[in-house]
Amino acid sequence: MDTSAKKLGNNIKRVRLEKGMSQGDICRKLGVDRSYISNVESGKKNPTLSTITKLAKALGVSISELLK
Repeated sequence: MDTSAKKLGNNIKRVRLEKGMSQGDICRKLGVDRSYISNVESGKKNPTLSTITKLAKALGVSISELLK
């Protein structure tokens, strides 16, 4: 498993939980399947830069917050 994908996934999950959002909330905002978000959070999928941008916007944080 790629460590950068895992770090990204952990950051997405951390921010999502801090905001009190479910994976379903994110899925509805992005129009993607919940299993996709689950795979991103677990580091099994590498989202595109466009998707990372949309995730950051949906979570109300900067892209750098997700990539740190």
